[in-house]
Amino acid sequence: MPNSIIVAGGLVTAVAPVVIRGGGIWVGWPGIHLDDPNEKIPGSNPNDKTPTAGLLSEKIVPIHADPKLFDSYYNGCCNGTFWPLFHSMPDRATFIADHWKAYIKCNEEFAEKTVHALHLLKQQKGKNGNSPPIVWVHDYHLMLAANWIRQRAEEDEIKCKLAFFLHIPFPPWDIFRLFPWSDEVLQGILGCDMVGFHITDYCLNFIDCCQRNLGCRVDRKNLLVELGGRTICVRPLPIGVPFDRFVQLAQNAKPVLSTNQQVILGVDRLDYTKGLVHRLKAFERLLEKYPEHIEKVMLLQISVPSRTDVKEYQDLKEEMDQLVGRINGRFTTPNWSPIRYIYGCVGQDELAAFYRDAAVALVTPLRDGMNLVAKEFVACQINKPPGVLIVSPFAGAGEMMHEALICNPYELDDAAEVIHRALIMPEDERTVRMNHLRRREQLNDVDSWMKAFLKAMDSLEEEADDIGATSMQPVTIDDFDEYLSKYIGYTQKLALLLDYDGTLAPIAPHPDLATLPLETKHTLQRLSNMSDVYIAIISGRNVDNVKNMVGIEGITYAGNHGLEILHPDGSKFVHPMPMELQDAVVDLLKALQEQVCKDGAWVENKGALLTFHYRETPVAKRAALAEQARKLITEAGFTPAPAHCALEARPPVEWDKGRASIYILRTAFGLDWSERIRIIYAGDDVTDEDAMLALKGMAATFRIASSHITKTSAERRLSSTDSVLAMLKWVERHFSRRKPRANSLTYKNARKARDTIQMHMSYQMPAKTSPRHTPPLTPDKTSSGSESS
Repeated sequence: MPNSIIVAGGLVTAVAPVVIRGGGIWVGWPGIHLDDPNEKIPGSNPNDKTPTAGLLSEKIVPIHADPKLFDSYYNGCCNGTFWPLFHSMPDRATFIADHWKAYIKCNEEFAEKTVHALHLLKQQKGKNGNSPPIVWVHDYHLMLAANWIRQRAEEDEIKCKLAFFLHIPFPPWDIFRLFPWSDEVLQGILGCDMVGFHITDYCLNFIDCCQRNLGCRVDRKNLLVELGGRTICVRPLPIGVPFDRFVQLAQNAKPVLSTNQQVILGVDRLDYTKGLVHRLKAFERLLEKYPEHIEKVMLLQISVPSRTDVKEYQDLKEEMDQLVGRINGRFTTPNWSPIRYIYGCVGQDELAAFYRDAAVALVTPLRDGMNLVAKEFVACQINKPPGVLIVSPFAGAGEMMHEALICNPYELDDAAEVIHRALIMPEDERTVRMNHLRRREQLNDVDSWMKAFLKAMDSLEEEADDIGATSMQPVTIDDFDEYLSKYIGYTQKLALLLDYDGTLAPIAPHPDLATLPLETKHTLQRLSNMSDVYIAIISGRNVDNVKNMVGIEGITYAGNHGLEILHPDGSKFVHPMPMELQDAVVDLLKALQEQVCKDGAWVENKGALLTFHYRETPVAKRAALAEQARKLITEAGFTPAPAHCALEARPPVEWDKGRASIYILRTAFGLDWSERIRIIYAGDDVTDEDAMLALKGMAATFRIASSHITKTSAERRLSSTDSVLAMLKWVERHFSRRKPRANSLTYKNARKARDTIQMHMSYQMPAKTSPRHTPPLTPDKTSSGSESS
């Protein structure tokens, strides 16, 4: 695997040999906190037989973190939250904000070191050719790193491919959504080009979460997710073991079991997900139901110590010790003890001997990503007759190893029956089952897993791979059928509330250049003539400007995020403003022009609002200028609000697109608007989130997002203005099939309805003096003071 970087947080057994053979770079925590972070990682011992043997020190980029921070990250968030939650045990998970913050910081550190490794590879470009390196991020410890790696690599003009593989289960949506920052996790993983899981079920769980949490467009058939205009491929990549290596170990291992009894073997980390207590109780039930096995069988349980400083694991060890003692005390005879319990680590040679000589292997976790013990046992089964494998259906291995006996660890009687069946299974059945298992595992070993990964990454540049398409098709009209048909129905009226910049018109370097595409304008024009469709354009521009840009009569326009509203009949609403604010706007405009209007930055005067634009400012200077502008806006008593490469100075009034949307709907359709109409809201900006929150549960909402790290309250995401056009065409098609009906509330009598509506409007003055403000305006009058220039 040349020209590659492996970023691994926890699992090394399967990945380290891949890096060694391919000459890649390993980015990871060294396992200890070094006093000197610049201390060089020593090379591996030539006699070392562990998976990391052969890693050269110059191929390792170590991660260093403050021990306290790392403890919150690793033991707090990773193992205290993600481990139980992803294993569908939410009652064991803790959700602590400080642990999440530590997780973010450590992921940022991993990303920074990975970009450093990318620079190292770039320096070796002559040796490794021109193909972009693959950055392969591993496991639940690093689910946020990809976004920062991608961002930094793009800034440094380094091309690379990003992939992620999760070695544990991915939970279903009803479990995953319990995590308070679930959106951030999904967006972090989706920063990659390809995402891999052990089995298809985990892939579908992930895709379901992307659709339901983030509102992404997905393709379940081809396992694709679209976010921010990018297509992310999701692939089942079941991991294997170095099969031939385990065969060799089994052939060379000396016998370690000196007994004529049938040995039932369990090998696990001491962890609550492994079902160890259930396993011991199932064995006890076996001896109760089938006493003929007494003195004929022995359970050899090897439990490798894990997280010994955590109380939950200490309690589990104590429970295991007591249970082993109780069962042995109950059934032991002068010549036999039913359970041999090893709490400790076992060498590779000795483990291979246990695998080889066991009559039955019990792999019965309550939940597990794959479980390599089952595969290692099969590889070591070289004796005749072979042993029998028992697997839990809740492990990934249970989905793949069909010839094994399936055992539900929660059902003790059933588990005892399955163990009994394995012990008395005829030799010919044992042989047939094990032969099939061995052939499959030899074919699908760790090298095969690696090749499948590389093939999946290579296929990203091609039309399709073995699974299907690797890129989402452009959004079409038909894509909206499932989501909108049932919601809108065939009798309800529809209110279309639409943002302008970035929603109807593509974002442009200058606001004056953001023209409405002709096809979109014609579609809106036709929709405006339909009796059952009401249209309102709600923009951050001033109301006259947005009306001129759209150029369609007979619809509602709202400017300055709803501070100004122009109704179809010509009446106008302007939110009341204190007189002091008008003077403050002038002073702020002058301060911004004098202090931050440089290097391509400029200020747009929209009357009630000012917008500081820095899109044309060099990237290196943007942050400093934006921070200076933010300070000036705050000091002037206004609220700085981020926009697309811009900062808006908003007046301190309690009014936004959410309140404006409700005002518009109540004005047009009456107080019972929520019962009489269906609503579609589409916007691309942070300001549109106010409307999406206000209309949540009462509207179909779309966020147009080109960024893959956008957090939204919208139900669905669209990647571009072209997708919005497709949605508008769907609305046109849907309503053109209806018979035209007269509006129950026309614009001519809407004024009467508006006269009965009172909206609560308030503002907060930056100064301590009592405000002098213009009186509230009725909706059919126009304010001269708040109109934008």
